[in-house]
Amino acid sequence: MNDSILDSTKPRLTHRERFRRLMHYQTVDRGVHWEFGYLGETVDRWHQEGLPADITAGEGPGSIESYFGVDPSAWVPTHCGILPGFTGDVKVLSAGEGKRVIELPDGTIQEEQTSGIHTIPHYIKFPIANRDDWKRYKERLDPAHPDRRFDWKKIGQELLRSDLPVGIGLGSFFGIPRNWIGFENIAMMCYDDRELVEEIVETLTVLYCTQIERAMQECEADFAGGWEDICFRNGPMISPQMFREIVGPRLKRVCDLLRQHGCDVIWTDCDGDVRQLIPVWLESGLNCMFPLEVHPGSDPVAIRKEWGKQILLRGGIDKQQLSKGRKEIMAELKRVEKLVHEGGFIPGVDHRVPEDVSFDNYKYYIREKLALLGWSNADVAHVWPLRNMKR
Repeated sequence: MNDSILDSTKPRLTHRERFRRLMHYQTVDRGVHWEFGYLGETVDRWHQEGLPADITAGEGPGSIESYFGVDPSAWVPTHCGILPGFTGDVKVLSAGEGKRVIELPDGTIQEEQTSGIHTIPHYIKFPIANRDDWKRYKERLDPAHPDRRFDWKKIGQELLRSDLPVGIGLGSFFGIPRNWIGFENIAMMCYDDRELVEEIVETLTVLYCTQIERAMQECEADFAGGWEDICFRNGPMISPQMFREIVGPRLKRVCDLLRQHGCDVIWTDCDGDVRQLIPVWLESGLNCMFPLEVHPGSDPVAIRKEWGKQILLRGGIDKQQLSKGRKEIMAELKRVEKLVHEGGFIPGVDHRVPEDVSFDNYKYYIREKLALLGWSNADVAHVWPLRNMKR
């Protein structure tokens, strides 16, 4: 394509240069190869279908991502969790065939499977139900806790010399409170005790701002990444207006702070149909959507058509197509081809690769994705599982 950002004649870029240029719609030597991850059951299947036994899920050497040549990145460390963590023994409250009910040290009570395919636990009681419960958490979110400090000066000097794109955590504004309170409970609390919900989100925001400010005084970041996971196939768990009121101003404070320090690629990880939240995110300064689950409606092609180049995109390859044949996989890649050439888009599977995707299908998908991204034959040949693939 004549108007493509992909330019094979361009001198070879570093990973960092390539990421920066791609996410600002500038020409690059090839596209960025990132993926989301893999379910444990998928890895087990692939080990039976040819994936070497010593290659496992995760990141770094010996990981599936490294094995498939995924481009590396680096992160500025921050600590925005509870400190100190809740300690103590896990209490088994009851046990039966294939299931048990346990109480965690923070007061969570959940039913979990002990045999078969493990699924998300069924939560019986969440740790925060009222202000007294919240007090136990709030005192563990002190931004001044000494364990939240890192040698950011040393880290910043090391990362400045790195040829990898560098990220920093954005945080979670509604997803974490949802985990603490429960889906139905926090939905009701937004009406029954809005003040408490706002206090929780504000406490987290202060912590995020404090950590980012301290870290980025010394460290330079190319992107910021957070997560929410508050959308389903029918849209968000609370109304966009309520999200705008509770989260919007606080998210904007964090995004403004990031931009003050030169970081202007800002995304959050949110599954499901995110379309109703896109206007709120853009208003607040968050400009990149990820992982763009296609089946519920978060199609990157449609989103780019509606919002243009003010929006950046990651993911958006329908995982359901990867379990079919090569024809369907190629069609899915062709579907997003225009976005690849426009820029501001890093294609990848729209969530963790499910177990119905064969090892051969995934190899084919990666090979053809790299071709779409403008990788040279020599670069593709360096990706170990693709070296002897037949067309």
